Amino acid sequence: MERFTVTVFCGSSPGFDPIYVDAAREVGTAIGRAGMNLVYGGGHVGLMGTVADAAVAAGAHVTGVIPRALQAREAVNHNIAELVIVDTMHERKMMMADRADAFLALPGGPGTLEELTEQWTWAQLGIHTKPVGLLNIDGYFDPLLAFVANMRDRGFTHPRYTDMLVVATEADEALARLRDYVPPAHSEASPGAEMTGALSLPVRP
Repeated sequence: MERFTVTVFCGSSPGFDPIYVDAAREVGTAIGRAGMNLVYGGGHVGLMGTVADAAVAAGAHVTGVIPRALQAREAVNHNIAELVIVDTMHERKMMMADRADAFLALPGGPGTLEELTEQWTWAQLGIHTKPVGLLNIDGYFDPLLAFVANMRDRGFTHPRYTDMLVVATEADEALARLRDYVPPAHSEASPGAEMTGALSLPVRP
């Protein structure tokens, strides 16, 4: 049986509070101890580097995917089992998505937010059925979760889509919930899709 693979999105900066680095280390260690694989952005800086180093130390097979243009800026990690260098950010994100069984976002900046919301959107559209989670360290994602709730409450997304997000505060809890995730029986393109007959996109496992 193939190992469960988690693609982790997180910052190329460590943040000001060491609690974020500690959490990233816990995630990497938990991935290795659980017998899972890690796919991440390939850098050796910030939370990215911390997650990868901890996962390697705990015995995980770690794959990094990095665009050529970012090799110098994000200091390529040569300690990992596999490093894939691609030409564009689009290729990077697609490869990280294709190799994943689940997605987990840790604290990060705009890039992390984009990666998280893209995969959540794809799950809503039925492009994939993989779980999308976030590790809410020290309330970091509280403003985002409030915004998501606001979208739901004002009719711009359906509760079943907000319920897709796996939210946890501990690494082991997050990984267990991602592994045990059961996708909704179906996914529509909009809250009113049942009435409008919205286009169904092919589902990729």
